[in-house]
Amino acid sequence: MLDLLAAQGEATATTLADRLPVSRQAVVKHLAVLDAAGLVSGGRVGREVRYAVRPAALDTTARWMASLAADWDRRLANIKRVAEAAERDSGSARPD
Repeated sequence: MLDLLAAQGEATATTLADRLPVSRQAVVKHLAVLDAAGLVSGGRVGREVRYAVRPAALDTTARWMASLAADWDRRLANIKRVAEAAERDSGSARPD
């Protein structure tokens, strides 16, 4: 949905629903969540509500997610290192 909005510049829920495999109501609900999160903004033009991506908020979110991913990568590498050390230690303690 964010890709579609970014590509189109702005779109209505109906326009997005026509291009996605979900109902218009599902699109409206999703847009409400994205709007509440500050990732998109909606504005009235006549009877329509047109939504657009808020690039600055999306960039901030992407940086935060990259930082979070790096933290998890470090944690998982540490778990792997501990597990491999434990395996080596248990292997060397085995009698032949």
